[in-house]
Amino acid sequence: MPFDVARARRAYPALAEGFVHFDGAAGTLVAEPVARAVAGVLGGAVSNRSTAFEPGRRALRIVERARAAVGDLLGADPAGVVFGPSATALTYTVARGLAERWSPGDNVVVTRLDHDANVRPWVQLAQRAGVEVRWAAFDPGTGVLPTDAFRTLVDGRTRVVAVTAASNAIGTRPDVAAIAGIAHEAGAVVYVDGVHATAHLPVDVAALGADFYVTSAYKWSGPHLSACVAAPSRWEETAMLKLLPSPDAVPERFELGTPSFELLAGVEAAVEFLASLDGDAAGSQGSRRERILRSMAAVHAYELELFERLLDGLKPVRVLPAPAGGCPTVSFRVDGQHPQRTAELLGDQGICVFSGDYYAAEYFIATGLRESGGAVRAGIYHYTTADDVDRLVDAVGAIAQAR
Repeated sequence: MPFDVARARRAYPALAEGFVHFDGAAGTLVAEPVARAVAGVLGGAVSNRSTAFEPGRRALRIVERARAAVGDLLGADPAGVVFGPSATALTYTVARGLAERWSPGDNVVVTRLDHDANVRPWVQLAQRAGVEVRWAAFDPGTGVLPTDAFRTLVDGRTRVVAVTAASNAIGTRPDVAAIAGIAHEAGAVVYVDGVHATAHLPVDVAALGADFYVTSAYKWSGPHLSACVAAPSRWEETAMLKLLPSPDAVPERFELGTPSFELLAGVEAAVEFLASLDGDAAGSQGSRRERILRSMAAVHAYELELFERLLDGLKPVRVLPAPAGGCPTVSFRVDGQHPQRTAELLGDQGICVFSGDYYAAEYFIATGLRESGGAVRAGIYHYTTADDVDRLVDAVGAIAQAR
């Protein structure tokens, strides 16, 4: 059956305000079951974690269920799910831990397609350790990140290969599994930024070959909380500074301080919501992991079909090139107009888009567009409709014609 976007939209009360949201790459609206779960914890008797009394036991169950939910979402071991305030913070945590074993003569490989959260931590820690940084470049004419480039960059002294599962600027999906194969053959660790990809398609971290995979719940209808997953044994090998009384066990030792139990409840609710997006999957007796895979496959197909409509409508403006089959995100510029001005004109019409470099700094430096304002970004999400796309396309066309 076709994806029921009307059914999905009913879970987002904020849509009643009438704004058209193409800003999901920066953060989606929160689904109602998520808000309800967060409020339920805030309004109930939940204490810090303890086995001695029921409010403490509730906190323990909230954490356990959130880890299980993220494990189901990504095909990961719940015992290797580490929570943190943001993907940036978690990547710095992992980078600092891995860098403890680096030495001069080693190297790390980063890409010019990635969000800076998967670039700067590795660059800064490499500089501190006296380690070489090697750059994988994308093709500016196509937006492709060539897999073969990694064959010349990765060698026996490569310690980390950091790569995105999908560009947050143009949607490109590199062949992460092939890149990971090259890295693993050389003995390198693969760190995958899955923040943009997770919202749009089924994810299997094992199939990707990701040793670490990071994602943010607020990009997939959840609260502002992030998770990084890895095999527990991989976390065991990663150094971490911590307080003396705090747990030394994995994954707790990587979660500094008391967690936000209300946000963890929201994470679980967000995963449950994603698993329900396909009507048939929601009513099936399959596992939550199976329901997630079916629902996200349906979401991906729906979004890509709608994305073709968007790309076709943006032909009058300059669209930054990207290969087909990526995530449904496009960057564009109206000739002769600063991207910030384009975003403001659209915003005046209730159409929400972002402009600038969206923290994909290296991409916009490489394309020579960063100094002139970057671009305007529009992204499809599962609550986007054909009418939304037409409204954006008509508005952009009018703005371009007025130039």
